[in-house]
Amino acid sequence: MQHDTTILLIEIGALLFGLGMLGRIGRRFGLSPIPLYLLAGLAFGHGGLVPLSASEEFIGIGAQIGVVLLLVMLGLEYSADELVDNLRAAAPAGLIDMLLNALPGAAFALLLGWGWEAALVLAGITWVSSSGVIAKVLGDLGRVGNRETPVILSVLVIEDLAMAFYLPIATAVLAGSGLVPGLTTLGVAVVTVVAVLVVAIRYGGEISRFISVKDPEALLLSVLGLTLFIAGVAGELKVSEAVGAFLVGIALSGPVAHHATQMLSPLRDLFAAVFFVFFGLSTDPADMPAVLLPAFALAVLTMFTKVLTGYLAARRAGIALPGQVRAGLALMPRGEFSVVIAGLAVAYGVDARLAPLATAYVLITVVTGPMLARLPDYQWFKNLVRKRMAAQAARAKPLPTPE
Repeated sequence: MQHDTTILLIEIGALLFGLGMLGRIGRRFGLSPIPLYLLAGLAFGHGGLVPLSASEEFIGIGAQIGVVLLLVMLGLEYSADELVDNLRAAAPAGLIDMLLNALPGAAFALLLGWGWEAALVLAGITWVSSSGVIAKVLGDLGRVGNRETPVILSVLVIEDLAMAFYLPIATAVLAGSGLVPGLTTLGVAVVTVVAVLVVAIRYGGEISRFISVKDPEALLLSVLGLTLFIAGVAGELKVSEAVGAFLVGIALSGPVAHHATQMLSPLRDLFAAVFFVFFGLSTDPADMPAVLLPAFALAVLTMFTKVLTGYLAARRAGIALPGQVRAGLALMPRGEFSVVIAGLAVAYGVDARLAPLATAYVLITVVTGPMLARLPDYQWFKNLVRKRMAAQAARAKPLPTPE
């Protein structure tokens, strides 16, 4: 037992130190550390150079905490009223998002001859962006306060809420248990989300006042404990843990939200890094070469449709062209939900090629997405956007009337 504990400490310590060095290298060259964390996970996962056997379970739990912290930190940036207003405004964008991104996945599976069950699964994999990855990218790039960020968050929240509908139905269909069990689970999920939203809107102020900001230790333990508890309950009720954590952040406001943001930021950075490593750890690189080409083709197609989704959503919200571009590029990475959906397919014996395809697909989008999200920060890209805006303004300018 003592030996296992010391090996665990050695693996975790070496991993965290290595991640610190990778993050430093990435920032030195102006890169997001996310792709480096993922590649580190591939190097030390199943089939990698040096598998981390003793710490895998610990890292898996840390990864779940990482997603929860990423989403509660996003929720702390906005009030419940702002969330409801953004969801109302972004509902059409959510529909466009589903059509543009779910249909290509379903069509791709059918073209490969994998059947309608695989089409249902692949539609979900290509539809939902990674809230965890995108939250990290927005923080790394200093865009949390940008005008387009509420639009991005609205699309993400709509996707996460849609998973409360999709996952129960998909599970029931894949299990062959029929629609009735799926609809029952769906009903529970919907009631849970509505109940939490009502509590956040009506009683968010009381909850914030109940948590004292005068005792930093009590504040940290209270907010973290409440977040993990609600996320866990949401998961048990078949609602996304990410949605539960986000709604906790929404419910807190005022000085509590401000101080909680400051205190949770280091924990978020730690466990977010663990989340991205775990994603790489769970992937065997040997399974991916056979499906790399179709995964790359699907990634290119659906990354483009995500850019179009963000562009249209931001444009509808009255945001200028630079913000439209930033919104589109930010939405490209897929992640945690795509992995969960692929896991369902494996559990219920859907086409064996689907799991490595999904893994390669997610890795491509998660590695390239944060890199491409930096494009609007480069001067040559800004000049290109300015030229485009000038051309639009010239076309919109009315012609002079003849005298």
